[in-house]
Amino acid sequence: QAQLVESGGGLVQSGGSLRLSCAASGRAFTTYAMGWFRQAPGKEREHVAALIWSDGLTYYADSVRGRFTISRDDAKNTLYLQMNNLKAEGTAVYYCALGSVKIPVTYAEEYDYWGQGTQVTVSS
Repeated sequence: QAQLVESGGGLVQSGGSLRLSCAASGRAFTTYAMGWFRQAPGKEREHVAALIWSDGLTYYADSVRGRFTISRDDAKNTLYLQMNNLKAEGTAVYYCALGSVKIPVTYAEEYDYWGQGTQVTVSS
């Protein structure tokens, strides 16, 4: 079982930056990929970014490519999402997720474990 804990959310002005963290802990789990998703009020959860653990390959939603960067720290078992030039439409609860086996990494329903989410609010 894996436990995921996100942190780093908050209130930021449009054009500002935030870095989200997701600490993974637990025993007896493997990691194929980890990803970030977000869900705005009244909308479905959407893919933001993902990282394949074995080779570091990354995927980004078109809406964030060039502004967001997903990365990891193996020693800390932590996933990060650096968000630059944030826009008002980025206001959402951001979740990290872990997939244990090979999955299409942009599909939320394919992930095995989820964090509790962290709120990001971008003021215009």
